[in-house]
Amino acid sequence: MNKVILVGRLTKDPEVRYTASGKAVASFTLAVNRIGSEATDFIPIVVWEKQAEACGNNIVKGQKVLIEGRLQIRSYETNDGQKRRVSEIVAQYVDFLERRKSSEGNQEFDKMIDEIGEEIPF
Repeated sequence: MNKVILVGRLTKDPEVRYTASGKAVASFTLAVNRIGSEATDFIPIVVWEKQAEACGNNIVKGQKVLIEGRLQIRSYETNDGQKRRVSEIVAQYVDFLERRKSSEGNQEFDKMIDEIGEEIPF
């Protein structure tokens, strides 16, 4: 069984794009605290179709969400021929745990992310 459930905060606003066939796909990174530790993991999330559009319209950086989905590991080749592997969560269900906040309400979260200095490649 491949099932993942995460609760965390968005590190930036979702990026919504559309495939050539017109399907919506949203991507964002979720900051998730480890249980029993002060460490934080930054996990790439991918959401498809109607839920992708809902994410793009309703959630913002710093907002707390619950993600239910599956772990996906895929490979691709860069333009210069290097092979890369990407681990990400493909969300099948997204629950908005907080109301949308104004950007001013996210200053403390912005400061935490800046201090950590994590860059997540997409």
